[in-house]
Amino acid sequence: MNTKLLVQGISGIIPGGISIKDFAVIISTDKNTAKKILDMLIQNGIGQTIGNLVNFEDGDKLKTALFAIKNGVPIEEVSRYIDWKDFEGLVAEILDSKHFNVLRNFRMTKPTMEIDVVGVRLGIALLIDCKHWKRLSHSALETIVVKQIERVKHYISNAKDVIAAPVIVTLNQEETSFINRVPIVPILQLSSFIDELYGSMEEIKTIEK
Repeated sequence: MNTKLLVQGISGIIPGGISIKDFAVIISTDKNTAKKILDMLIQNGIGQTIGNLVNFEDGDKLKTALFAIKNGVPIEEVSRYIDWKDFEGLVAEILDSKHFNVLRNFRMTKPTMEIDVVGVRLGIALLIDCKHWKRLSHSALETIVVKQIERVKHYISNAKDVIAAPVIVTLNQEETSFINRVPIVPILQLSSFIDELYGSMEEIKTIEK
C-alpha cells in the first residue's frame, strides 16, 4: 500500500464525477499517478467508475482519510486534508445507511444553538457533536459534553414523541468511552456503536420531556 499516494489523493476527492485528467490537476501530479490513486481507492470501495469519470459521494474524502490512518499514516498528517464538513458528511452518511432520518446543522432559537447532526429512528434521536480535531484532552471533552447536554435539553423542549441522547464523535482511534454517561465515539467505531445502540440504551444518558 503506497500511503504517500493515498494521502496525496485526499485533497482531490470532490463529490460528483471527475476525470483522471482533472484529478491529476487538482492534486498536482501526472495522469499515470492520478490513475494509480483512483484505482487504489476504487479497489477499496471508495468511489465508482461511471463511464470515463470516477464518481465520489459525500463522505468519501473522510473515508479515504480514515483508510490512510488504518494503513499507518499519522492522524496529524491526515487531519490537514479534511475539514468539519467532510467529518459531518460521513457521520450523516453512516446514520442514513442505518435508516435514520438525518438532519445536518440543525439550528434552534431562543437561545440560538446548533447541532451538527441529528439522526432519528424508532423514537430515539441521536444528537451528535462532531469533533474532527486530532486529539482532545479529558477536560476539553468534559466541557464539550456539558454543552451538548444543554443543546439536547433545548432540542427536547420542542420535540414530540422522542427520547434524545447526546453523542460526541471524534477522529481519534481509541475505543468508545463515556463521560457522564455521554458516549465519546471514534468515527471508526460509529457504525458498530449504532448497531448496538438499542441494546445498550440503559448505559447511555437520555433526555425526554
